Amino acid sequence: LRGLSAQSRFVSEEGRGGLIGGSKKKEGWNMDGSSMMSSNDNADSSSSSSCSSSSDGKFHFSIDRGGTFTDVYCLLPSKKDAVLKLLSVDPGNYSDAPTEGIRRILSEHDVDGTTSYPRNVPVCTKNIGSIRMGTTVATNALLERNGAKMALLITKGFRDLLEIGNQSRESIFDLSIASPSLLYERVVEIDERVMLSTFCDGSREGDDGGKEDGEGMAAAGIGPLSIGITGEEIMTLRQPNLSRIQSVLEELLDDGITSLSVVLMHSYSFPTHEESIGKLAESMGFSEVSLSSAVMPMVKMVSRGHTACAAAYLTPSIKQYLESFKRGFDDNLTRSGIRLDFMKSDGGLTPVDDFGGHQAILSGPAGGVIGYAKTSYHVKHEDESSTNDNNNNNNNNNNNNNNNNNNNNNNNNNNNNNNPKPMPVIGFDMGGTSTDVSRYDGSLEHVFETTTAGVSIQAPQLDINTVAAGGGSRLFLRNGLFVVGPESAGAHPGPVCYRKGGHLAVTDANLVLGRVIPEYFPSIFGEDESQPLDLESAKLAFQTIIVDQATQEEGAPTNQEKGNPTEEKSIEEIAYGFLQVANEAMCRPIRNLTQMKGFDITTHMLACFGGAGPQHACAMAKALGMTKVFVHRYGGVLSAYGLSMADAVKDISEPTAEVYEYGDNTRTHNHDCPLRSKRMEALAQKAIHALCQQGYTQDSIRLEYYLNMRYEGTDNAVMIMQPPQQQQQQSTTTTYGEAFRNHYKREFGFDLIGRDIRIDDLRIRAVVEGTTPKPAPPVPLLGAPPAIGSTRAYFEHGWEDVQVYKVESLEPGHEILGPCLIIQPISTVVLEIGCSAVVTADGDLDITVRPANDREEGTPVSHQPTTTIKADPVMLSIFAHRFMGIAEQMGRTLARTAISVNMKERLDFSCALFTKDGGLVANAPHIPVHLGAMQSAVTFQVEYWNQDGREGIREGDVLVSNHPQLAGGSHLPDITVITPVFYHSEIIFFVASRGHHADIGGIAPGSMPPHSKLLQEEGAMIVAFKLVKNGTFQEKGITDILMEPGKLEGNFGTRNLRDNLSDLRAQVAANNSGIKLLQHLVHEYTLPTVQAYMTYIQKNAEIAVRNMLKRYVQIHNTNQAHAVDHMDDGSPIELRITINESDGSALFDFTGTGPQVLGNHNAPPAVTYSAVIYSLRCLVGQDIPLNQGCLTPVSFIIPRYSLLNPSSDAGVVGGNVLTSQRVVDVVLKAFRACAASQGCMNNLTFGDDKFGYYETIAGGAGAGPGWMGKSGVHTHMTNTRITDPEILERRYPVLLRRFEIRKG
Repeated sequence: LRGLSAQSRFVSEEGRGGLIGGSKKKEGWNMDGSSMMSSNDNADSSSSSSCSSSSDGKFHFSIDRGGTFTDVYCLLPSKKDAVLKLLSVDPGNYSDAPTEGIRRILSEHDVDGTTSYPRNVPVCTKNIGSIRMGTTVATNALLERNGAKMALLITKGFRDLLEIGNQSRESIFDLSIASPSLLYERVVEIDERVMLSTFCDGSREGDDGGKEDGEGMAAAGIGPLSIGITGEEIMTLRQPNLSRIQSVLEELLDDGITSLSVVLMHSYSFPTHEESIGKLAESMGFSEVSLSSAVMPMVKMVSRGHTACAAAYLTPSIKQYLESFKRGFDDNLTRSGIRLDFMKSDGGLTPVDDFGGHQAILSGPAGGVIGYAKTSYHVKHEDESSTNDNNNNNNNNNNNNNNNNNNNNNNNNNNNNNNPKPMPVIGFDMGGTSTDVSRYDGSLEHVFETTTAGVSIQAPQLDINTVAAGGGSRLFLRNGLFVVGPESAGAHPGPVCYRKGGHLAVTDANLVLGRVIPEYFPSIFGEDESQPLDLESAKLAFQTIIVDQATQEEGAPTNQEKGNPTEEKSIEEIAYGFLQVANEAMCRPIRNLTQMKGFDITTHMLACFGGAGPQHACAMAKALGMTKVFVHRYGGVLSAYGLSMADAVKDISEPTAEVYEYGDNTRTHNHDCPLRSKRMEALAQKAIHALCQQGYTQDSIRLEYYLNMRYEGTDNAVMIMQPPQQQQQQSTTTTYGEAFRNHYKREFGFDLIGRDIRIDDLRIRAVVEGTTPKPAPPVPLLGAPPAIGSTRAYFEHGWEDVQVYKVESLEPGHEILGPCLIIQPISTVVLEIGCSAVVTADGDLDITVRPANDREEGTPVSHQPTTTIKADPVMLSIFAHRFMGIAEQMGRTLARTAISVNMKERLDFSCALFTKDGGLVANAPHIPVHLGAMQSAVTFQVEYWNQDGREGIREGDVLVSNHPQLAGGSHLPDITVITPVFYHSEIIFFVASRGHHADIGGIAPGSMPPHSKLLQEEGAMIVAFKLVKNGTFQEKGITDILMEPGKLEGNFGTRNLRDNLSDLRAQVAANNSGIKLLQHLVHEYTLPTVQAYMTYIQKNAEIAVRNMLKRYVQIHNTNQAHAVDHMDDGSPIELRITINESDGSALFDFTGTGPQVLGNHNAPPAVTYSAVIYSLRCLVGQDIPLNQGCLTPVSFIIPRYSLLNPSSDAGVVGGNVLTSQRVVDVVLKAFRACAASQGCMNNLTFGDDKFGYYETIAGGAGAGPGWMGKSGVHTHMTNTRITDPEILERRYPVLLRRFEIRKG
């Protein structure tokens, strides 16, 4: 509902706390679509900006130009402030929203009588002191692909590198593999090459280098040497020919391309070639030249290249907008003294001439992060609402006696040294189409590689997670599930209640439930733009869902098969159900942001802002177990307000390649390297100089020193800030290394003892601190305020008569109990049942929340036995989110705690939840070839250990297996770790993780031998073993198993036992994280309820597949489907499908498939099950829970000793990576879905006794009805990432000559 009340205008001329407590108030409607507020906001010295001061008699503007609305915050000459919200695009009234916002505030508040500010005339700037802006111009240009025409210049042999990217596909079940278009129009290959000389000994014989055009590449290991920026030795193999390049650049100019991105191999360390090309291009008249070595000098060519392209593509759009913006002022903003700064994605301000497109992706949301970080982090949440007798609860120790440290919460008012740390804060910014969540705990949290609209950006950015759920998110009923988004109703036509023939959306649900009151919103709807929100149409739309949508949605079950799941529900129950599902969708990224990094979510406060945020915050806090919510008085415009307090920042980094600390402790550590200190000081001086050039004084600049550190052999570098120096009397100080290890242990759960700690980058962040408001002092409690009326609103127990308050009538100290509604100028705060709010001295709302599961331990939510728990579509949707969220968090834990490149970087693993009998409940969409196979593994272990004479499965046991034919495995490198979940000494669920281990022995490094004929040649075989027994990790037992192949002649045990053991422990840790989350779910909902919905989730998937099979019969007028394809050796894979139209079941008969081969292309049955479940999920075409229900309607005939059901000793390593792809092609061919893929995962492996390399390489996807085929992407049964070319050459003794798409 962001901006729905944008027509309202509120002015408060007096009173601390802004809109709350002002003694003079006016209100009215502006018919041009804006709202204005002004107040005295903390008018003491703490409100002055580091870059501006209200004492200079000027107006200081902070503006957030969003996609729909533009928010303006202004610090007035009178030390008061004004806030304005207006439409970002309103061509009938103004050409530029920020300019118009400035004009309106000047017109309203510049009352000296000497200056006028008429429309359609450049704004007079004599009274403007500064302008700060956050903008979505770059983001919109990226999303809409309307940036500058540009060309990519890249090292020869890598023309398609950025198109291939990391080769994975975003949605594994999308057969069309939809992806955004490329940013560049042309690619120019630059015939140049350098290499790291790490593996060169200078004595190798040269080769012809694959000569092309008479020149070719110099022989590897021969060429002039130089020292790169990183300190690594660089060998130049070929210099760029600038005369040839000039000719190509002239052709680009002739074609109207004036923007270039230059991306050359290893330029992060050796930028010379890029710099020479850049100088040439600039001399020829190219207006934008982005060198990857200058934009972001960090290793990884793909990410650095995407970032340079983003800069070249987006910066011209920003410059074009800025020129247009400046023309709106009388001197084009060239008058001396007017600062024009922009917010970068990292949360820092930068001058307009240093603002690049790659820095602007999160420019708008970053302001909101600064806003809540500076206004909510210092809020105290001990019982301090009163300064007098109200502080009578354990507050008797508020004195200066420092010895009373055993009562830390009670004696911190006067003992400054013992003040408790403020609560960490989760920022919750809910807008119209999406919601942003972030975290703050005293310092801004940055990430250095993100993906936006298909483009990887390698630059410091605030760690902001976005989910496609907002006030305008559309509501659907699909396959019996309540679905919210990701589609949005947008501003036009908008929700149904906008009277524009729009779509049912979250806003309509809030309106129907009485949580939005039409009389407190402007009447701007309808043809004459004078009508209120349309409640009746919203109700009718929900009625339509009840009557029609369950049967009309494609793929939904019919009433005869399942019964309309909503037919017994009222309109309000339906609407409330959608709100619950929307809240759960927004809770999911918050859980990921905290729990996946090792933080306890219940210890955090939720700071909500954005127009729709306050309506949902209390309900979400209850669901998350959080006890505090903070709503700032300017929550609807917090991004603009945050800009006014932002720091000016200059961030400079430089790559390096050095060891900080040796793992073996036999060599001298490199903690205090003089050269590193010298380089850091040089970077610091550059940063200081840049800020001084902007007009800041050197003594106002604070420096932050960082090292980007990682363990040897891993790619997960962690940016470590220099630890603060301890007080002088303390004997020890924390080092970078200790800080790194502490961070690593917290986030990844373990420490890599014995590994070198390396430094990849040096970084300096120079900061001129902006203003930070003083914490609001405690206020006397005044009791309940007078309500302006009452209304009926719907909550968890149904309709409630609730009080309605207007924010203007609230005074500091007022206490408000929920349920109730608090009307703010641009949003509504919904105070849920069990919540209470106190108005702070600044006029903000400090809300205390009773969590939804706040009950006595062991007290169930429901006493219903399993047989009486009926399937509720709302709960079904919520449990679908929760089950999948648990599987996803298991995957994140595994990625964090694993050691090997295969699992940690390539993400070659899968995690899943199972019922107590082994039925798949939820499988996170990781690697498709694991999807159905893991259930076979779990089911086998349950049966195996419970057979007579065996010891069974006990609490504290963890099971492990990998045998493809006997134990439900896929191939030997994929090891499955299975953990039972106990409740009152009984197994209630299983969790499992399957990961690809880089080596488990066998005749070839990597355990993927191309020419194996028997299973024993492919590595260690595990049928059933207890990896953990009675809580003890069985290291000796599993080591013996992994080394067993070495007892055979010509065979070897595992070549990397250390990584095997570490990754197995990581899999155990991932399972344990799933157990904790499942146990929490059981405590929250009771065991019978969770078990019932596990069954219902499987049934839901089953019905979706049955309906898909029936539709096939109806569309093609046959219940038969048939396809056959052949392997390269001529072996057929044949499938005949017979569908029972009456119940939607099907027989998949693979009779006719060729016999097993004396090779390794045989595939165990579990692989065929995975291929079928993947294919069926793709064919359903909608987002359904992926579980065993998908295979329930399907029975199989797979002839024994065939290619798809080989003997227990047959080689199968190729069946998992090759034959699985061909099975999918055959299934999709039978259903006439699409053309075949390349039919293989394209495995590449090499190595010796010192190292092993294994990679799967992208291929091509087949075309289908309505889409073209896709090149350079992983297809079907795999979706692993590929090693970046620069990492490959840094880590292995190889030179990568070409990595491109084979044309034709």
